[in-house]
Amino acid sequence: TSVTSSRAMSHVSGGAWEFKGEYLTISRNPTFIAGAHTGAPEEVVWSHKSDSLEVSKVASFSSTAAAQKSPEERMKSAEEYLEKHQVQSRVQDAVNAVLASMPADPMAAIAAVLAPAPKAVAAPKKEGGEKKEGGDKQGKKEGGKKEEKKEDKKTAPSPQKAAAAPAAPAAQAAPADNSALEAEIKAQGDKVRMLKEGNKAAPGTYSPEEVDGALAALKDLKGKMPAGGAGTAEAKKAEKEAKKEAKGDKKGGKGDEKKGAAKAISTEPCTGTRDFYPEDMRVRNWLFGHFKDVAKSFAFQEYDAPVLEHEELYKRKAGEEITEQMYNFVDKGGFAVTLRPEMTPSLARMILAKTTDSGETKMILPVKWFSLPQCWRFETTQRGRKREHYQWNMDIVGVKSIAAEVELLCAITQFFTNVGITSKDVGIKINSRKVMASILAAHGVSGEQFAPVCVVIDKLDKIGPDEVTKELVENLNVPEPTARKIIETMSARSVDELRKLAEGADQEGLIELEEVFEQAEAYGFKDFLTFDASVVRGLAYYTGIVFECFDRSGELRAICGGGRYDRLLTLYGSKQEIPCVGFGFGDCVIMDLLQMKGLLPPLDQQV
Repeated sequence: TSVTSSRAMSHVSGGAWEFKGEYLTISRNPTFIAGAHTGAPEEVVWSHKSDSLEVSKVASFSSTAAAQKSPEERMKSAEEYLEKHQVQSRVQDAVNAVLASMPADPMAAIAAVLAPAPKAVAAPKKEGGEKKEGGDKQGKKEGGKKEEKKEDKKTAPSPQKAAAAPAAPAAQAAPADNSALEAEIKAQGDKVRMLKEGNKAAPGTYSPEEVDGALAALKDLKGKMPAGGAGTAEAKKAEKEAKKEAKGDKKGGKGDEKKGAAKAISTEPCTGTRDFYPEDMRVRNWLFGHFKDVAKSFAFQEYDAPVLEHEELYKRKAGEEITEQMYNFVDKGGFAVTLRPEMTPSLARMILAKTTDSGETKMILPVKWFSLPQCWRFETTQRGRKREHYQWNMDIVGVKSIAAEVELLCAITQFFTNVGITSKDVGIKINSRKVMASILAAHGVSGEQFAPVCVVIDKLDKIGPDEVTKELVENLNVPEPTARKIIETMSARSVDELRKLAEGADQEGLIELEEVFEQAEAYGFKDFLTFDASVVRGLAYYTGIVFECFDRSGELRAICGGGRYDRLLTLYGSKQEIPCVGFGFGDCVIMDLLQMKGLLPPLDQQV
């Protein structure tokens, strides 16, 4: 990046001037280069351009090679990113060094500064005050206050001397030359920002360990800076910005000392929650638009309910486990309330409100409703799981036949087709809680044990058959022969295989399973479906067909899930059993999948 080619120096009236080289242009009057820059009078603007690199004081770098890549690819190219910023920092320091003295041959001075050297040349500094760019009088005094007392009559070096050595002489430089360390700090700060921005653009791109490691390295570098180290303005700015990005923006921490320090706040959202800037909202609205279009095409009506619900609604449904995950509290009126962890109980409450004393519904059945509620659970955050998320819900109330499940499965697969996801990307596991309950009962598992046993069986893919057997025996007191027979039954990969393995299986449930696959084939989405006897779903209120959508690559959590819950309303006081079936489809995992597959469209701002 050394500058050695043709040059020209022009002076214009009013102290404005311009320096042009093949690779570098500097102007003290921004309006001198027509249309190139605009700014306040006396502002110094510079730009450096070569075949492969372009940097300037007023814009970030661009690279000929990098320009052909997508934003995500450029973000991931950490080495290139840091290299260009280091070059930009060197050019900035070179310009500042030359502008401090305005030598007769500025080209030679800049070339000397940019030429490879054991140590980077720092810009001239003035302790106890601000560094000024351009237009400094040559009679300006350099160095700290102590030197001013000793050499109060000494002036700046002549232009000829400055050309040979742009930086201030070592004898005058009171502070140590920390430019190399400052460059490292700046580069590490850039890396921290790159990791954070990469995870914002594509969640999960960089692991928490990588981010923590980069932060620790930045802290170590800053710890090496001598106390009171001056540092260049650019390095200080980089440190400040890195701290802001990595540690939650301590903005306003010092404040105006005369008025009293302002109380610092974190600009990061609460753990497990998200901000949606305009560009994020465009993506969210695009996704929600697809959810709504599919629901309406199947003649579903949209509904909503308060995010604040009665705590007992969830306690009665799933017991203490979900209560431990709720954002629940006693309000000022003395009522136990919670932020809703899911929408199904609110739907049940609303349906129950439209029934007679005898339990008959006042509405014409079937009821086909959909919603897009925000749900809250206090749980460990990880990829695809947050403490708040939006969930596309579709529910059918009042249909006993398997046709309701088939319609919902058809809606899910239609959504996938609409956004470009195929049966090679995702699958939907199908099973029946009715069949599983009958099989477990035939093996001596009581009704009270059924739900806990289902929770353990649900871990089969994660911990394997031996560990599942161990938990069934040691934690739930299931005899080992029974536990192994259950595992063998759960390994069935087709309805026919389950029929052969299962003793005492509910025949009606087996027929329902067969009908689901037959109707799916007739409607054209059977290739999405697969039978999996280990899928039982964790919530106790499911009574029939259950299903769970998964990413075939195995990288992501469950995309959506649901099933039949015919007895939920009776738990809330309904005098008649009202058949219901529905699913919940979260927004977090599907966004990860769409990003992985490159299926998100460009969503620029439109007016």
